[in-house]
Amino acid sequence: MKTYNHWNWMRGLLACGVMGLLGATQLGAKPLKIAYSDWPGWIAWEIGIKKGWFKEAGVEVEFAWMDYVESMDAYVAGKVDAVTMTNGDALVTGATGKPSVGIIINDFSNGNDMIVAAPGIKSIKDLEGKKVGVEEGFVCHLLLLTGLEKNGVDPSKVTIVNTPTNETPQVFEAKAVDAIGAWQPNSGQALKAVPGSKPVFTSADVPGIIYDLLYVSPESLDTRKEDWAKVVTVWYKIAEFIRDEENLDETLEILSGRVGIKPEEYEAFLKGTYILTLEEALERWENKEGLGSVYGSTKFVDAFNLKFKVYEKSQDAQKYLNPSFTKAYAASLKTK
Repeated sequence: MKTYNHWNWMRGLLACGVMGLLGATQLGAKPLKIAYSDWPGWIAWEIGIKKGWFKEAGVEVEFAWMDYVESMDAYVAGKVDAVTMTNGDALVTGATGKPSVGIIINDFSNGNDMIVAAPGIKSIKDLEGKKVGVEEGFVCHLLLLTGLEKNGVDPSKVTIVNTPTNETPQVFEAKAVDAIGAWQPNSGQALKAVPGSKPVFTSADVPGIIYDLLYVSPESLDTRKEDWAKVVTVWYKIAEFIRDEENLDETLEILSGRVGIKPEEYEAFLKGTYILTLEEALERWENKEGLGSVYGSTKFVDAFNLKFKVYEKSQDAQKYLNPSFTKAYAASLKTK
């Protein structure tokens, strides 16, 4: 999924009316610019692009395809209005550089983020006394420590080798470490590189620990409310399309085409990403404790970031999340 170096980068409200009450895009308005990267829940935007659904909704959107690192750099530099990020990385963005507001929960990781271990290591418990290559302060570091804690392993008994996520397959293949933490496609590459290796702990073991959202700059939300509301309607059309089994072949063709691999190979990536329906998103938007809520998950990640000194001051999840577009869209459907 995503990779970034916290130590070299400064890393993203909204009051929304019912969609039926919103006006058209302002004539002559510049396209909304969204940076997105290689993760199934974000490549999913390709469906709306290919099918012309943004034009149909009356909003101009320019999508910029970038490496995850580059996309966040572009957001911080003000080159785009919005960026696709995890809820944890959005906290770092706001704490060290530029704030953002999440308006769409695209998905939660459901197995694509993995701790992959070398042959002979049967479970995460067996990592005691071993070396694990993982990017410190990132979601897979969080995943690793959570897995160790859940399985009664003292994290101090595991040696962390700080490794950029996109380099984990090479480090793993070179046998410099006994296991790695990475997301797809890096986790899959690691599994292919070392025959007999296997995932010993994944995000499917702790669903909701990693949420993937669309984060928008507060400035853009203030000035382009109507347009962002239309983007939200397109997203739920995309989500509905993907969740319909009859559309699986077309979905895989579009998503795999963006990254240049075979549709049948991409199917595993899609299965490891839980795309939320509108009803499921509304449940995840409820402000409560626990990983079943994006608020609870964000508080969990904030505690992790503070513990490992990713930043110094606790970040208020309420400032980074705004469910009003989704709730307004859902309400508009009930009036039809």
